[in-house]
Amino acid sequence: MTEVKLQNNESIQKMFAAGAHFAFSRSRRHPTLAPYIFGMKNRVEIFDLEKTNALLEKAKDFVRALAREGKQILFVGGKSEARDAVKAAAMSLDMPHVAGRWIGGTLSNFKEIRSRVEKLLDLTGKREKGELAKYTKKERLLIDRDIAKLDRLFSGLIPMKDLPKALFVVDSKQEKIAVTEAKKTGVPVVALLGSDCDLKVVDYPIPGNDASIASIVFFVDQIVWAYKEGTNERLKVQKG
Repeated sequence: MTEVKLQNNESIQKMFAAGAHFAFSRSRRHPTLAPYIFGMKNRVEIFDLEKTNALLEKAKDFVRALAREGKQILFVGGKSEARDAVKAAAMSLDMPHVAGRWIGGTLSNFKEIRSRVEKLLDLTGKREKGELAKYTKKERLLIDRDIAKLDRLFSGLIPMKDLPKALFVVDSKQEKIAVTEAKKTGVPVVALLGSDCDLKVVDYPIPGNDASIASIVFFVDQIVWAYKEGTNERLKVQKG
């Protein structure tokens, strides 16, 4: 058996251990996912992990290429199962993230969104320097509330000073607004998508279980490792 086959088998075994093979019931399956279903067990469809692995490798190749050029990826995952993994992944790479509700216009009205981020940075900076002491107690309370709201909505976008070069999304159906905005602005989308998602709306689809924490963490980690590999390649070239 070749080294590539051994690596593929190991990857598939890890996916299986993470429960990545579990899809939804047949009644929930989107037609575009039919070719990626292997069979059914206990009324739950099962992904063909060999096909998933092939698409995962394509997605990782794309991510490595972005990293070799030092390009930015916006990580998106608002549902509860994905939030921690998405936030941790983005922060480990110093990348922007949305680990909560997607704010309409994040991409399609980026200039306005960035102004909100700048307001957050400005107010936070002034508070840290003690420049808000000149305001009354009531005024400071209102400012603190404003900062808290801005932080909740926009703190994950602080590193994003321009449109990202790609989105990584967990559950493209859940994040359909983000995917739609990416398409409008020409930003490629890499996505982990369950069997109820439309595969055609994503540039680099990864069919797999997008509903369990273990499966989500596995795929998110794969994207992180691919980006780190690409970054290391870029640094080696720079060092000569």
